[in-house]
Amino acid sequence: MSTTSSNRAVRGISLALMIVGALMIVVGATTYAMVSTTLAKENITVSEDACLGGRSVAGPFTAYCEAMIISEHALAATDGKTYAELDREDPLRTVAMNGSFLRASLFTSVVAFGVAFLVMALGILFVLVGLAFHSLAGKRAQAPPMTT
Repeated sequence: MSTTSSNRAVRGISLALMIVGALMIVVGATTYAMVSTTLAKENITVSEDACLGGRSVAGPFTAYCEAMIISEHALAATDGKTYAELDREDPLRTVAMNGSFLRASLFTSVVAFGVAFLVMALGILFVLVGLAFHSLAGKRAQAPPMTT
């Protein structure tokens, strides 16, 4: 493969990396914003006795804090018993079940925030690698031919 065609190939790869990286950044940021907006519309406020108490749940840290305090409150209401440990006829089983569902929903949003952030970070990495390839292809094209 000649130097010119290999430079074209490297530039093509670098362009593809930068485009994919830019798309990943946009998709990750859009997902992060959608999860945040949807969560904020639920008008959940972190319990005062939790970390970040009193704040609106609209991000990964507030969602995590609220999920953790829901667990504490549900266990306090059921004398430390989980849903599986309560008798089927126990009316507190509904409290434990609702607490479990709420925690699962909040933890799902925490995971969604994490995945969105990961996609954005990988997008930035793709763009940087694409820029590095592009720069190397340019330097390689300008370098004098090696003689042996």
